Amino acid sequence: MANRAFDNKGVYSLLLTPFKEDRSIDFEVYKKYVEWQSRQGAQHLFACCGSSEMTTLTPDERIELATLAVKHANGTPVVATANVEPTWHAQVEEIKRMEQTGVDGLVFVTKGYCDNNDRMFTYLSELAENTTLPIILYEFPGMQPHLMDASVYGKLVETGKFHGIKDTTCRIEMIKEKIAVQGDSAVLQANIPYLMEAYEAGARGVVATPTTCGAYLFSKMYDEFFVQNDREAANYTHQQICVLDNAIDSGFVASAKYLVSLCGIEGFNWYTRGNHDLAPQRLKSLRVFFDWAKATGFKFYND
Repeated sequence: MANRAFDNKGVYSLLLTPFKEDRSIDFEVYKKYVEWQSRQGAQHLFACCGSSEMTTLTPDERIELATLAVKHANGTPVVATANVEPTWHAQVEEIKRMEQTGVDGLVFVTKGYCDNNDRMFTYLSELAENTTLPIILYEFPGMQPHLMDASVYGKLVETGKFHGIKDTTCRIEMIKEKIAVQGDSAVLQANIPYLMEAYEAGARGVVATPTTCGAYLFSKMYDEFFVQNDREAANYTHQQICVLDNAIDSGFVASAKYLVSLCGIEGFNWYTRGNHDLAPQRLKSLRVFFDWAKATGFKFYND
């Protein structure tokens, strides 16, 4: 039975990590960014995720980012990944520390165990014994094989501890297989082209990369589809989301960071700890997109 205090449905807005030129975290800019994200209308903020570059962050950095997200979210519920560390005992410690940040829910990645259904189920169900918080699952592409069989997801939902999954299959038939066994949980879609189709099939929310800079659009579409029951309006907003997705696709996460800076978050550099590099022509392309959006009234963020 789902935890009624935790509403697992809706838009989960991913949080980027701003870095200084030396690639240390700019926590002051992060605070401003979290506050800005909290004004975009999402039902949840997702700290320490793939878009946060979580595998490049130290345990202390992840804890600090989650703590600040909770503090500056203006009441928006926050979830954060809690099993990034490589060993079992380190993950248990990570869970305990992440709970103490005040997050409303924990996220468990599938950890590359999806080639063995029994191992996947045992690992996640036993890890869940270390927390009383709601858990969202995450098919994190950074640890492969990462795609969970729907039968495993269904069994995990039946334990009552798992309240949703960020599905990254990008295949509508596999999304529908999870929806068929979701029960009171929420299948949360990550693929942009199939977002409308996934909602129509029964998905209950979204956790997608363009929410890092355009969560306003996702919140608008969610409201149009689920609250107003206006399929035509939701479909049009979905088309706009696809435009934004294509705009940031090359060079993500750096591209999204640059757009965030154009949206008014002063000091938000595009630097990452990965191999991303935005050449002058790519920066120009993003600037042209942003100027076009402003000139045409294409509102993808709430200023």
